[in-house]
Amino acid sequence: MADFTLLHDYLLPISKASLNDDQEYDEFQIGGIVDLYEEGYAPNLDIADIILLGVNEDRGYGPGKKGPDAADIVRREFYSLFYWHKDVKIADMGNLRKGVSLADTYAALRTVLAELINSNKTIIILGGSHDLTYAQYRAYATQKYVIEVTVADALIDLKEESPIPADSFLMDMLTEQPNYIRHYNHLAFQSYFVHPRMLETLDKLRFDCYRLGKVRENLEEIEPVLRNTDMLSLDINIIKHNDAPANTLSPNGLGGDEACALSRYAGMSGRLSTYGIYGYRPEKDKEFLTARQIAQMLWYFVDGCSVKNKEALLNERDAFYEFNIVCGDIDTVFLKSKKTGRWWMQLPGKGKDFVPCTYNDYVTASNNEIPERWLRHQERL
Repeated sequence: MADFTLLHDYLLPISKASLNDDQEYDEFQIGGIVDLYEEGYAPNLDIADIILLGVNEDRGYGPGKKGPDAADIVRREFYSLFYWHKDVKIADMGNLRKGVSLADTYAALRTVLAELINSNKTIIILGGSHDLTYAQYRAYATQKYVIEVTVADALIDLKEESPIPADSFLMDMLTEQPNYIRHYNHLAFQSYFVHPRMLETLDKLRFDCYRLGKVRENLEEIEPVLRNTDMLSLDINIIKHNDAPANTLSPNGLGGDEACALSRYAGMSGRLSTYGIYGYRPEKDKEFLTARQIAQMLWYFVDGCSVKNKEALLNERDAFYEFNIVCGDIDTVFLKSKKTGRWWMQLPGKGKDFVPCTYNDYVTASNNEIPERWLRHQERL
């Protein structure tokens, strides 16, 4: 159970009235149903499926003047949307108190997330700078949980020589010992921003990196990646400037609708426990369009959670179509969910474990070719 009283000292309450200009929310709006931490009122975290946590920490961007608090601006837009998923309960813990130092904020975020992860909750972090991803990971590491991590970012933040935490945090996350990352995926990087040797290093570690063009070419191929992910960190710089004006890194990127689709896939994951959305700079936003983009991504995440709630367990074989395939010298099994249409394939070995895949993997195997996804899993084993 998630005990709010244990976390109270780390948090600041939110005023729902101030988010809606002192107007009442409609009972069909998200703001009308969300269980929000307000002054004198604590939300019931035990019945929540999704918990929101604002982290207005921007010191990781480096020195310089910063804009207004990002989390509340996104909340304002998210709460105004209509609530279509009555089977998904949403709670909001308010905002994390900033520490005296950036390291203090990391420690506080790590503590709060660890408590919620241990309570089997799904937490969305409306964050500041992307280096908060490191504290997100440390919440698992302190519990010695071995996890699969996915980062969606136009850059690969491995600049060891940079004094700016948002540019270098991945180095600590991927190299510190002991390490609890079983596998790492990087989505939607833009090649012209990335040193080739960075990719060579990640590939030698058998990590999977998907450039922007690959992600856009067939977005459905990314769904199994997110289905197998425990922790997701997304920088809004993956969204092209026209769809997210606060992203001033590049005119190119995912479309807003594609970012919503990725967020929905994340919500459909039965393993995902934390989802951080970072890099929103309100002072660079135009007419709050980026805040609205993020709010709609959150809406689609909730939509994905609704789909997840309808999915059967893999051992409930009557809920799946089963296909036995001989691919080369390998006998394997593919499963297709009757409820959601998603696919799994069986790996060899003692466990005969099933891993997420796509219909295209099944077609490839049916043509007597070993799917690349199958090979990558085997390499890692």
